[in-house]
Amino acid sequence: MLTVEEALQEILRNVHPEAETEEIVTLYSAGKILAAPVVSPIQVPPLDNSQMDGYAVRSSEFADGRLEFPVSEKIYAGHMGKPLKEGSVARIFTGAPIPAGADAVIPQEEATETGEGTVRFEKAPKAGAWIRKAGCDIEIGDVILKAGDRLTPAALGVAASVGTSTVQCYRPIKVSLFFTGDELSMPGEPLVEGGIYNSNRFVLRGLLHQLGCDVVDYGNVPDSYEATLDAFRKASRKSDLILTSGGMSVGEADYIKPVVEALGHIDMWKIAVKPGKPVAKGEVNGVPFLGLPGNPVSSLVTFLIFAQPLILKLSGRRDIEVKSYNLPLDFDWKGGSRREFIRVRRNENGALEAYRTQNSSVLTSCLWADGLADIPANADLKKGDLVRYIPFSGFSL
Repeated sequence: MLTVEEALQEILRNVHPEAETEEIVTLYSAGKILAAPVVSPIQVPPLDNSQMDGYAVRSSEFADGRLEFPVSEKIYAGHMGKPLKEGSVARIFTGAPIPAGADAVIPQEEATETGEGTVRFEKAPKAGAWIRKAGCDIEIGDVILKAGDRLTPAALGVAASVGTSTVQCYRPIKVSLFFTGDELSMPGEPLVEGGIYNSNRFVLRGLLHQLGCDVVDYGNVPDSYEATLDAFRKASRKSDLILTSGGMSVGEADYIKPVVEALGHIDMWKIAVKPGKPVAKGEVNGVPFLGLPGNPVSSLVTFLIFAQPLILKLSGRRDIEVKSYNLPLDFDWKGGSRREFIRVRRNENGALEAYRTQNSSVLTSCLWADGLADIPANADLKKGDLVRYIPFSGFSL
């Protein structure tokens, strides 16, 4: 069996972003992946401006101890003031351009109106006080967003701040999805004796949509060679990736492996990981294929560990590394022969608690947990030992 690292290396081998791109209005591009960098044509802020409501002043005019001045003008955000008259100050508001001649701003909290058109200050200012300098955030020519960046709300705001009206993005990848198992029913359908509802369909569709994929959902495929063959043929005609769940073992009713080998090839079959040993990677009629296990937790965990990096790379994402931290255990753990990703959550002491059972059929453990603890193979751990913790929020969802 391959290690997790070997499996990831195999899954990501020779994977490149989809070449097709599209120009999208920036306002409607949330969640898209940039295909070209965004370079600023302007500096931000464009002019020196006030950080506070207050008064624009010449700091040198306070040198003789003078603290009271006439107010010669008012300057609002979005309006240019006149050059500051000598011996006067300008009433100024947050974001307003600093008038020529002024070199500091005194906040209004440090000023008292002493008469009509005059103001007295508590103390002399330092040159540069409360002034945002032109270009202090972004300079002309700065690459503010790189190809492969995801357009988060913050990224959209930065793009808008330099006047970017459209962005060049990768189109969403198209993922064909289907599930095998005669025991599967959909909610709303009668549950056959011995059957189960197809929770994996809801989990995987949700994960794919969160990653921005265009999902082609073929639903449940009957347990037969012919039905599985037909599903793969259809999927390979309209997909950038084929993703399946179930049928990954070697029982008499498991048809994924023989069908993939008939239409293409399998490069990887088993991984030394728990949950989720039977994960397959290959190609069907030239389209990448990833087969996940059917057990609910195995399906979810292997998607996060193996399918997500593949999807992100196909989608053009630059950073596909998962975010993780080292945290102490609040329990003892006797490791097995495979590397394990167990369901845990942080307690009030910042340590990790484990769900009461790590059975791969118990999907409620993923609802209870807030992340996964990465336990090395054959590791006998004690309470207080540090392990790699991957919060669910750390996955690029």
